[in-house]
Amino acid sequence: MIIKIVNNKQALTGLVMIALVSLVAATAPLIVPNDPHKIDIVNRFLSANAQYPLGTDQLGRCVLSRLLLGASYSLGIAVPTLMALGGIGLILGTSAAYLGGRLERALLIICDLFMAFPSLVIVLSLVGALGQGIPSIVVAVMFSLWAWYAKVVWSYACLEKSKDYILACIIAGCRHSRIMFRHIIPNILPQFVVYLSTGMASMIIMISGFSFLGLGFESGTPEWGAMLNEARASFYSHPTFVLYPGLCILLTAAGFNLFGEALRDIISPEEVSE
Repeated sequence: MIIKIVNNKQALTGLVMIALVSLVAATAPLIVPNDPHKIDIVNRFLSANAQYPLGTDQLGRCVLSRLLLGASYSLGIAVPTLMALGGIGLILGTSAAYLGGRLERALLIICDLFMAFPSLVIVLSLVGALGQGIPSIVVAVMFSLWAWYAKVVWSYACLEKSKDYILACIIAGCRHSRIMFRHIIPNILPQFVVYLSTGMASMIIMISGFSFLGLGFESGTPEWGAMLNEARASFYSHPTFVLYPGLCILLTAAGFNLFGEALRDIISPEEVSE
């Protein structure tokens, strides 16, 4: 698998982009050249110089420092949220597909109900009820998206359940929990990892979009979507303030998409040929 990824230019490009963003996110508090929260009205709208490599914004804050710390916010929220959604989807989807009956019918009906509502409507309602803050946006995003992940896992598990080796396990007297966690989930996991990888790009864009709308994040938070929102007022005089965070979101999402699509081609080449 590793050799195939290294030999695949698309996968390698995406992996390098992901590694760079992850490295920046992990070390951002240590490598920022200035305090990203410090307001200095006297030095507002400075051009790039030795102290401020990308200049300062409308409040005199270092743009580069805020961009670097923004990676920590975007990945620090998107990765745990996606992992939690993946775990919920694996357990609910696999259990419903394998056990079937009323549990399966109930899960599918509930999933269809949640999927019928736009995610933005659910997030707006929950953030309004829970209040501003990162925990609120995480809970709201998970509540609005869990049905999609459970439904995807259910479809994977249904296909796996119909295979002969599962019937052999049942005849052999294996416990239901053993069949689900030792046979079905490990075999559908590669496909689900591909789905999670491409879903990471959507998650980053979604969180940045909610931040752009002012949902979940306090004013002044150095998050890429919030920076885009703040830059609207000075777009015509300083368009680079919109360009920088927009490029960060674009390149990060592109890295996960490139890697996810290449991983799908490697794991399931028959889907590509079809």
